[in-house]
Amino acid sequence: MIGVLKLTVAVVCLVGAWLVAKVSAESTGSIVARAGAVIATFHAEGAQIYQCRPESEKYPSEPRALSWQFREPVATLIADGKSIGLHSAGPSWDHIDGSGVKARVVSAAPGETANDIAWLRLDTIEHRGSGVLSEAATVERINTKGGMTQGPCETAGAYLSVPYSADYVFLRNNS
Repeated sequence: MIGVLKLTVAVVCLVGAWLVAKVSAESTGSIVARAGAVIATFHAEGAQIYQCRPESEKYPSEPRALSWQFREPVATLIADGKSIGLHSAGPSWDHIDGSGVKARVVSAAPGETANDIAWLRLDTIEHRGSGVLSEAATVERINTKGGMTQGPCETAGAYLSVPYSADYVFLRNNS
């Protein structure tokens, strides 16, 4: 009887692990299903900046709870061990060659753990300068580590900087 119980527990664990991996792969697959040619991939090291603010007003007569609300990213873009650009609010990416893009989120998938910010697919909405990023139509944020807030927010107006890393893939249209 104990052997059957152990076997049942093992099978349940394996099926559970398989389902988690399948859902994760399907979620991130929607982000990395490439619809264009890769222009460049840069690693980013930086921080996600949050500010302690009152939550949206649900009932005017009740006090609003405080929560950490995303403000902006601040990160260095790295290629071959060298700093080659910056990632900042907008969201925006600027390369040292003078080219840059601003984009908007079109889809998101959960990070690998609860501590990891989401993977994103973004469409560019603005181009600056000429250079590496001048033909970018899509940006993917993948392989995220860190960046999520932990714990309560107690002082309105306070800031919290949470370290993160990610890879940003810039794609041009195939047309």
